[in-house]
Amino acid sequence: IANLLCRLYDPISGEIQVDERDLKEHHLGALRTKIGYVPQDVFLFSDSIYNNISFGVDGVEQSVVVQAAKDADIHENILGFPQGYQTLLGERGINLSGGQKQRVSIARAIIKNPQILIFDDCLSAVDTETEEKILTSLKGIMSNKTTLIISHRVSSIKHADRIIVLDEGEIKEEGTHEALLQSNGIYADLYQKQLLEDRAA
Repeated sequence: IANLLCRLYDPISGEIQVDERDLKEHHLGALRTKIGYVPQDVFLFSDSIYNNISFGVDGVEQSVVVQAAKDADIHENILGFPQGYQTLLGERGINLSGGQKQRVSIARAIIKNPQILIFDDCLSAVDTETEEKILTSLKGIMSNKTTLIISHRVSSIKHADRIIVLDEGEIKEEGTHEALLQSNGIYADLYQKQLLEDRAA
């Protein structure tokens, strides 16, 4: 879904519309500048944390970089490093934990102020408490944007306006969190299992 939306390839049938226009009618470069994409497998450069966050945004002010880091709940972690924002990252961000890498990547996506945000299972390496904190701080940012959250965790998507449950590439259920819980289907079953796992942890 994320690859289709970014037009890495086109759908075999049907169409994807952005602003009521087929994706193919949009200029590819212009379309991609409107998208902030946080993949599951984060790619970070061998550069400073500051440059990793501000990548792709020219002449950005330091306060904007710091605010993006705060919204992604990584600011305090960065301040904990001896060089702070100027800390140099090793190959693929080897000196950061999985959760820290994901949050730097989120900061990089939101600093562009894109119209479309795609979070592709990008909170899988953080605990549910940190996840809730990040999603709460991102609520204001997501309010005037189209946000696509792809996740195996119900906690990541329960506040979405519309939830689509996919199984083997097919849409099995669709609706709000409350409506899907009442339908007692795949989503409700997944929710109960994850609730029990969280309580056990």
